[in-house]
Amino acid sequence: MPKMKTKSSAKKRFKVTATGKVIATQANKSHNMRKRSKRQIRNQRGTTVLPEMEATRIMQFMPYNHK
Repeated sequence: MPKMKTKSSAKKRFKVTATGKVIATQANKSHNMRKRSKRQIRNQRGTTVLPEMEATRIMQFMPYNHK
């Protein structure tokens, strides 16, 4: 049986931690920052852990990252 391919878009956007959680960058931070509050901009820095429901969907795109 051939190897399964990882979705290239998923491997660029998501990272799996050692405990199996999926990390992604914060959404809605690409443009129009002047309309947003300073608090919102500050809270959207860095990365976030995805909820379990979305993490299971992302893990289907990356078959060799399962723990």
